[in-house]
Amino acid sequence: MAYALVTGGSSGMGLEYCRQLARRGYDIIMVSNRQDQLDEAAPALSGESGVKVIPLFLDLADPAAASLLLEKVDAMDAFPEIVVHNAGMFFFLELNPELLPKAEAMVRLHVGFVTSSVVLFGERMKQRGSGRMLLVSSMAARIPAPGISVYAASKAYLRSFGESMYYELRPYGVTVTTVCPAAIDTPLYGLSDKMRLWGRRLGLIHTPAWLVRRALRALMRGRCRVSPSLINGLVPALVSLLPPPFEAWIWKKLKPRLGRGAKSRTPAAGA
Repeated sequence: MAYALVTGGSSGMGLEYCRQLARRGYDIIMVSNRQDQLDEAAPALSGESGVKVIPLFLDLADPAAASLLLEKVDAMDAFPEIVVHNAGMFFFLELNPELLPKAEAMVRLHVGFVTSSVVLFGERMKQRGSGRMLLVSSMAARIPAPGISVYAASKAYLRSFGESMYYELRPYGVTVTTVCPAAIDTPLYGLSDKMRLWGRRLGLIHTPAWLVRRALRALMRGRCRVSPSLINGLVPALVSLLPPPFEAWIWKKLKPRLGRGAKSRTPAAGA
């Protein structure tokens, strides 16, 4: 049986990737830094899907995480056919010295770990002549994003890196697909239930199941990039037309409402 590895797989969008890959018949390697969630999610998924689910506790912001992850899957003789790089962090607040540790951890997770993992797992896939990797970027990679500046910049890196690696690895039978979601209804953003409900009704926020179906379809077709949702094209285009003083005015108005404390999550990555 082929394995699929999902980082940040114990909750949110990551768990949805695990569910849908399990339905496709893959045994799952579920990676997370939340042991309590792993203890609950792994047996539940195995019970409902009938596939083998291997929980792996690992802090992916550790500089050695990619090497450790490869060692662990090798020790289990469970090298994956699919790797989904879904784990992420998020906080909404102006940067200041107190937030530097979180910002640096985000860069290690979004940039450092994914870079090392794609290179290490990609080399093994090249030797085998097959493999698929999915990177989760964001619509925020294409727009000025005060309050989530490090998040948006790291997602811009993933968008560029993923597309470049698609062309580097494709001749060896390995594909790298980058998904760039708009807003997804997960706990990552700390939105109220009311805001999430209205976002879904207006079509501004989509469910994890909706996004994952489209991302996996693109992955299986070997596409370079997928940007689901109409607003993925509209919002960056509209923002590019705004003069910088007007963008600064919008941020000034939004900041008191949205910047009430740093919100940080690690189970999934979204917009």
